Amino acid sequence: MNTSLVGAAAGAVLALTWLTFGFWACVFVALAMLVGVGVGRVLDGRLDLRALGEVFRGRRRSS
Repeated sequence: MNTSLVGAAAGAVLALTWLTFGFWACVFVALAMLVGVGVGRVLDGRLDLRALGEVFRGRRRSS
């Protein structure tokens, strides 16, 4: 599945959530989607939580 199709599907889900349930439900769904992406990247090995924590603590630069 290409990224344009995934982005369009995510936008459609958020738009339908907003229209059906309101703004705060849309915010909740968006946050849940972001958490899901983060968990997926950790499980795939594309996101290192230790390195990310060091960046936020100022011990290491992000670039």
